[in-house]
Amino acid sequence: MTDYAFTPPAAPSLAIFGSSARFPIRRVFCVGRNYAAHAREMGSDPNREPPFFFTKPADAVVPAEGALPYPPATGDLHHEIELVVALRSGGADIPADEALAKVWGYGVGLDLTRRDLQAAAKENGRPWDMAKGFDASAPCSPLRPVSSFGHPSEDACIRISVNGTVRQEGTLDEMIWPIADIIAHLSRLVTLAPGDLIFTGTPSGVGALVPGDRVHGEIAGVDEFDLEVVEK
Repeated sequence: MTDYAFTPPAAPSLAIFGSSARFPIRRVFCVGRNYAAHAREMGSDPNREPPFFFTKPADAVVPAEGALPYPPATGDLHHEIELVVALRSGGADIPADEALAKVWGYGVGLDLTRRDLQAAAKENGRPWDMAKGFDASAPCSPLRPVSSFGHPSEDACIRISVNGTVRQEGTLDEMIWPIADIIAHLSRLVTLAPGDLIFTGTPSGVGALVPGDRVHGEIAGVDEFDLEVVEK
């Protein structure tokens, strides 16, 4: 038995749809600007830019349900709804035609962003960590295993509504780099492993959330969630 200096924290994990078992989270990778319309609204050219990635801490992943505390140090918290890919196996330099075999399941997640901190970081050429990787910055629905539900349809609708008004809406086939390509690209940069999560990018229409907002997110054939933003 390992003798730790103190009791280590519980390993981050996600619920599994229809099961009492949980999915252990190793790392969280996020794809930036993976929908053409969103890339344009953020001032980029989607036809020229290769995929890029950033990370969030594993314990930033929380259940997408109930009350979501509004984070500190921001006055401009933005929602970005995303398909989340959970890996069952990994490797390096994975060919795209083998990538989907590495997928354990899927969920519906939010990449929450302190947009004002991100803008300041960009302006000063600094990292985005505190804009993207804060506490509870990655709410996610329970995961649905591929073994039971298959892979989502390429034309599945992805949508988020705030207080009953649709803010973001698109289909998964609008992704510039589909799931298999994302896994292949990422595996050239790091060796992927079981338990890794990949947030795959968001459609256009990102916008601010404030305390009191009720948020409904869904991806057809994957899952949906409801939460409320509250004062911390």
